[in-house]
Amino acid sequence: MLLPAFLRLFSAKPQHVRGRISPPTVGLASETGPQGGTIVAVDLVEAEVTIEGLRRAFAIRPPSRKNAPIVLVLHGNQSGMTDAPAEPLMYEWTSFARHADEWGIGVAYPLGWGGCWADGRGVTTADEAGVDDVAFLRAVIDWCAERFETQADRAVVAGISNGAFMAHRMAVEAGDRVAVFAAVAGGFPEALAGIRPGHAVSAVLINGDADPMVPLTGGFSRHRGPGGELRGRTWGLTESARHWREVDGCAGPGETVTTQGSTRTAVSRGTGGTVVMEWTVFGGGHTWPGTPVPERWAGTPGSAVSLEFDAAEEIWRFAAPLLIPADARKL
Repeated sequence: MLLPAFLRLFSAKPQHVRGRISPPTVGLASETGPQGGTIVAVDLVEAEVTIEGLRRAFAIRPPSRKNAPIVLVLHGNQSGMTDAPAEPLMYEWTSFARHADEWGIGVAYPLGWGGCWADGRGVTTADEAGVDDVAFLRAVIDWCAERFETQADRAVVAGISNGAFMAHRMAVEAGDRVAVFAAVAGGFPEALAGIRPGHAVSAVLINGDADPMVPLTGGFSRHRGPGGELRGRTWGLTESARHWREVDGCAGPGETVTTQGSTRTAVSRGTGGTVVMEWTVFGGGHTWPGTPVPERWAGTPGSAVSLEFDAAEEIWRFAAPLLIPADARKL
C-alpha cells in the first residue's frame, strides 16, 4: 500500500544485493569486514542469511560500541518495480544512520522478498508465497548480536506502510527480540488480532490525516481478492493504539501534546514499563515526517509531508528510555 510513484523513495529492491548497497554519495570499498559480511561503504556492511532456503540480504551501519541497541528500518512495498536504485533508500531517507554514533546504535536495513514484506495481511507477494519474514528479521537481530554484540532482546523496529505493518507483526510474534516498534503510515493488521503476544512491546504509531493509502481510520488493501473481494483490513490509528495499550496493560493517564502540525498522546505504566503513543500528523500524507518530497512528486495524492519534526529523531527519543529486557516484559 504505497503510492505508485512516491513509494520508491522508501523502498529498496531486493534483487540488487552484492556490491551496490551504499548510497551514491558514499564511497564503495571491497574488503571483507572482520566480523563477517562485506564492507560496501564507509559506514555500511552488507550481509545475508538463509531462511528456509531463501538467501535474504540486509545492510548494516555497525554500532561504534558493544552492547548497543540495534534498530531495524523497514521499507515499504515496491513489488513490480524495475527501476529502483540499488542502495537502501531508508538509509538515505531517514536520519537513523546519520545519528548512529551520537545515539550509540547500530542500524540495519533488511530487504523485503520480491520488494515487499509478509506482514500477515495476506495480500503481498511475500505473504502469498509463504515467506517467513518474522524468521528473517529475527535472524538479522541475532546476526547483529553475534557479530557486533548488540542487545538481542531490545531491538527497535521502525517501518513505513508495508514495513509498518511488518513492524506490528514483529511486535506480536517476536516480542522476545523487539522492545519498541514504530509504525509510520501503517495500522494494525486485523489478521493478527487472534495471536496472543508473549511480551509487552512499546509502540509509537504515526499517521497523517490526509493519507489516502492508509487512512487515519483504517481500511482495506487496494489489492483485491480473486473475486474482487476486499481483504487485508488494517485498523485505524486510534483502534491500533487502543489494542496495544490493552496488550501491554497500560494503566497510566494519557499525556497529550498538541502543536500546530500534530497531536500525540502517550499512555504509560504498561507491563515492564512499556508505553504506547499515537501521533496524528495534521495534513500529513503517505510520507515519512521530516523527509522533504522531491519536487517532481509535489502535489501528487498522498505526498504531503510534515517538516515540523523528524520521525527518526522522535522515534529514537521515544525508544531510548524503553529498551527494556524481554524478561521484564513477559506477559
